[in-house]
Amino acid sequence: MKPAKGDKKPGAKQSSAAPDGKSITACKRCGTCCQKGGPSFHQADKALIESGVIPSKCLYTIRKGEMAYDNVRQCLEPASSDIIKIKGQGNSWTCLFYDQAQAACTIYEDRPIECRALKCWDTAELEALYAHKRLKREDLLADIEGLWDLIKDHQERCNYDTVLDLVQTINSGKPGDARQKLAELIQFDSEIRKLVVSRAGLDADVLDFLFGRPLTRTLQNVGLRIEPKGEKIVIGRR
Repeated sequence: MKPAKGDKKPGAKQSSAAPDGKSITACKRCGTCCQKGGPSFHQADKALIESGVIPSKCLYTIRKGEMAYDNVRQCLEPASSDIIKIKGQGNSWTCLFYDQAQAACTIYEDRPIECRALKCWDTAELEALYAHKRLKREDLLADIEGLWDLIKDHQERCNYDTVLDLVQTINSGKPGDARQKLAELIQFDSEIRKLVVSRAGLDADVLDFLFGRPLTRTLQNVGLRIEPKGEKIVIGRR
């Protein structure tokens, strides 16, 4: 799955035909798969993160309930659980570990299981693996006292069922106090990130892994305009 992001193009199944019309039966190192988004992690990949081969700062989490593009079903749908992924380069889909100049993976020997399974000429193996035994934040962080409690609290308060219900109410034209409630969640989401950096001394680059992408980013594509004004969050319709 990929996050629903307006500045990036949703992925699609790879073609089994080369530009010259011939059938592909082996990797041509064209880089297309690496440029359409990094892999999702599964239980089999746990050691890659725990060992630091793939650092946490290179990851982000699509949280349960967040709208994401399913590459197999080719549709937007809420994520059924955490989906941990490798970050892209800048604002592109291109996997952080893809060297475009060399058309090569910089962690090829330690690449995640989805990368090993992907064959653009036959996606059956990847499709069978796709949603099976996905790695979750709890699998990696549950034993870290204090931090995991913060992550659980954040997930409960900023869960996407609540967030998207508030968005729907605001977009209905009869918002009531929905704007205020959503603004409070956005503010909490922002403050907890600042807290773990200032109090725990964590690298800000790990925040998208620990807490998912900020609500100020994920809510950009739901018809709302979110503007910080001093200590307040102002929410309007686009």
